[in-house]
Amino acid sequence: MKAVLQRVTSASVTVEGAIVGTVERGLLVLLGVAKGDGESDGRYLAEKIRTLRIFSDEQGKMNRSLVDVGGAVLLVSQFTLLGRTVNGRRPSFDEAAPPDEAKRLYEQVAAELRAGGTVVETGVFAAHMQVALLNDGPVTFVLDSREARV
Repeated sequence: MKAVLQRVTSASVTVEGAIVGTVERGLLVLLGVAKGDGESDGRYLAEKIRTLRIFSDEQGKMNRSLVDVGGAVLLVSQFTLLGRTVNGRRPSFDEAAPPDEAKRLYEQVAAELRAGGTVVETGVFAAHMQVALLNDGPVTFVLDSREARV
């Protein structure tokens, strides 16, 4: 799984003109599920999202986690994170998991975050969405659960 974490002051996702998810201070997480990903990948990412120290302390140093600051997560599925652009001009999505499997694991990540006490809002899986955010910093990190397998 790949996740792009953006520290936000606020973020929202809109589908067909209606806001379906919104958060204030916290993280916008764009999540892509790859072929071969499993529940252990979801658990790894959920724990990393909750505990990565990317929020500022009183001295302005990144020393606080999402849990420490009481932040929320806006979780949005994004299969294009698995797109390969090396050959030709059209991205290949061969590495992306099939939709049913991707949806199951996307929902697992949301459930893992909630089970840990994090407020989670979501987009609509496989829908055309408009995502708005006010990036705080800007602070953006890319996580890949496959790197933890090594």
